[in-house]
Order: sequence, then C-alpha cells, then structure tokens
Amino acid sequence: MRVADTLRLSLRNLREAKLRTALTSLGVAIGIASLVGMVSFGVAMQDQLLGNLLRSGLFDSITVTAAPRPGGQRGGRGGNPAARLRGALESARQAGPRVLLDDAALKTFAAIPGVKEVFPDVRIPVEVSYGDFSEFTGATGVPMSARGQGLFQRISFGQFFANETDDACLLSLEFAQRASDGKPESLVGRDVTFGYAAASTPLTSETGVPGVNLQRSERKFRVVGIVERQAGPNPGGPMFAAVMIPIAKAREMGAADLSGAQALLRQLSDRRVYTTVTVKVNRAQDTEAVEKTIKDLGFNAFSIADLLESQKKAFILLDLLLGLVGSIALTVASLGIVNTMVMSILERTREIGVMKAIGGGDDDVRKIFLVEASLIGVFGGVFGIGLGWAVGRVINAGANYYLQTQGVPPANLFLIPWWLMAGAIGFALLVSLVAGSFPAMRAARLDPIQALRHD
Repeated sequence: MRVADTLRLSLRNLREAKLRTALTSLGVAIGIASLVGMVSFGVAMQDQLLGNLLRSGLFDSITVTAAPRPGGQRGGRGGNPAARLRGALESARQAGPRVLLDDAALKTFAAIPGVKEVFPDVRIPVEVSYGDFSEFTGATGVPMSARGQGLFQRISFGQFFANETDDACLLSLEFAQRASDGKPESLVGRDVTFGYAAASTPLTSETGVPGVNLQRSERKFRVVGIVERQAGPNPGGPMFAAVMIPIAKAREMGAADLSGAQALLRQLSDRRVYTTVTVKVNRAQDTEAVEKTIKDLGFNAFSIADLLESQKKAFILLDLLLGLVGSIALTVASLGIVNTMVMSILERTREIGVMKAIGGGDDDVRKIFLVEASLIGVFGGVFGIGLGWAVGRVINAGANYYLQTQGVPPANLFLIPWWLMAGAIGFALLVSLVAGSFPAMRAARLDPIQALRHD
C-alpha cells in the first residue's frame, strides 16, 4: 500500500470518529501543555538568573584576592589591645614574605597571555553633599573600558565619563532620587561635594603601635550621568555603587583601603595594596587558563564561569524534575490513545477482514493504526504548545501585575524556545507511537475469515 493511501485512510478513519479523536487529542494536548509549562518555567528561570550574568559583561572577568598568610597568629588572647596588636605585628613579620595585591602584582597579571586589562577595585567611604542633602555612602572606581558594557550599556540620564581626568561622577538612580527629592535628571550637570578621609603622615602612639593619621578633605565632582540598577541576581556587578567615579580619581583620593587589615599591611610594607583586583581577559574562552595561572602565582581567584558551571548543573536537574512532573499528564493521555485504538479495532473488524481478503498484508494494517496514533499525537502536540503558551502568558501577566504592586520589576516567567517546541511535538509523537503499538499489532494479527464473520 502506498504512503498516500495509508495517510488518506488514516485521516478518513479519524474523521469518522470526530468526537473520540478530538477528546483523545485534547488529552494529549493537556499533557503536552503541562510538560511545556513546567519546562518553560525552568528555562525562563535559567534565562533570568544565568542570562543576566552573561549579559552583565562579567563573564570575561576574574576577581583576584590575596591568599591568607600561612601560620598561626602569635601574641595570645590575653593582655591589653596594644599588646595583642604588637604580637600580631611581630607574628606577621616572622611569618615570612607574603604575596601582596600591589601595583607590582597588577603588572604581573597584565603580562599573562590572554589578559586584556587589570584594575584594582577601589572603594572609598565618602560623604556626598548637595544643597541641604548630605549622606554617607561609598564611591567605587570605574575604568574607562566599562563604557557601553554591562551595567553601563544604557545610562538612564546623561552619559558616561568623557575621560578619566575630569572630576566627574555617576550616581545610582536610587541615590539620585534621594538627593534631588525625586527628580534625578535635575542633578545631571550639577556639582556635588565629596567629603572623605585622606591619609597623611603615619604616626606612632605612646604604646609603640603604628597607626594612620587621617584628615578630612573635600572635593567637588560634576554629575555626568544617572545609572539604574539592573534586575536579576547580579544587579549591578562589582562596579555598581551609589557613587561611581573614574578609577584614576579613586586612586588619587586614597587607593589603599584604610580598614584595620589594610592599615596593618601598609605598616609592614610601603607598597600600595588592594583588597581585590579585577582581571579582564580578551575572550571568555581564556578565563579558565588565566584564572589557573593567577592561582599558581599564589593568589585566590574567582570568576563568573565558576558560578555559571555549578548553576548550569543545578538547572539541568531542575529541568529534568519539572519535565518528569509534566510528563505524568502525558502518560495518562497515552492510555486514552490505547483506548481509542482498541475501540477502533472493534468497530472496524469487518473492514480489516475485507482489506486482508483483497490482498492487504499485516504490515499495511499495522501502518494504518500507527499513522492514526501518530496523527493524534501530532495534533495534540501542536495544540498543547499553543495551550501551554496561552496559559503561561496569563500566569505571567498576573504574576507581573503582583510583582509591580510590590515594587519588583516585571520578568518573563515562561520562555518557550524553538527546541522546546520541537522536542514537545517529537515527544508527543513518540508517546503516541508507543501507545498505538499494541492496538496496531492486535489489528494486524486478526484472522481475515473470523474478521469477515464479525457482525
């Protein structure tokens, strides 16, 4: 029997039982809709969490920190604070040389093959004043290479730094709204005053404990742009802060972090040290090799690629779990296909006998029933994708309305890529073929004489 004849007979048989075919296809559609809905939710969550990381421009970045000094701390826990600090200093001196994150280390990182740029993560406590507004916050240094990348792809108001020599700054949208009474755009082009602690000549106390002499300094910066925080698990990256200034200006204002640990390091060495350093690579593929080289130099290194790899494994398991839950309804629908095919055999037993009597073989009968089951699966799969998409849009609209009432940015909770649509239809076809195999074999084994006698 030709393929065209098999397809024509199968379609005719399905049309003769329209209601039964429609109900069976609907069962498959509901199963596919549940499967698509579950998996599309997992895909959307993966896109929201991992996609934001990829689009943030941090996938080619490596964060480097200094490794902890080996050896225990001497000096004990007893005694006064000065004695304990003297003991810590003596312990640090006797512990041997330590690899520091200083300017020399930055030059070493820059010489590694595949490295595009190296810059320290400089953060400075500042008091920002504008008119009657005054607030303590942190200012972070931003390299000029960040222009048009990640967080700085879109500036809400104004523009990015023109150069690294001007006293210019970017403000976060939230901070600008507080400073301008809800009119952040009015700050663009205006001057704000930064008050910060600048280190001067080191001093030594009466107890012989070294310290740092600080004095207040003020500097005016012109607001050139307002940046809005991004949605997602990494809302702005390491460079996002209430106030952002060119990294050259941040290093001028006090490159070394004057926290307790950093002040101690400054007393042990005259070199400028940093808490963390960011290493940018030319290509994302170079991240792993550069990260390994940095670790071999004695530093701690971490990249988004490390986090991405572990997150991908977690989402694969989540997608499998959601797919298994969604497949339950499709499994139930496959029983409906078996029932429909068995009933069709009972109704068409005499017709099968006539077909075999005029030369039709077992394979021809088997093909007809398998094609009928396949058509039910394809129809149900296509309709199920549409049903899953429609239900997803309704849930997404309701969820986003609720999120907006809570002040949370809207998000796409259901995402149906092309591979999910193709996979859903293919899975529906496979389930239908498996469900139709037993009725098809049963129909093919009918004895033509007994079939002709069937009333």
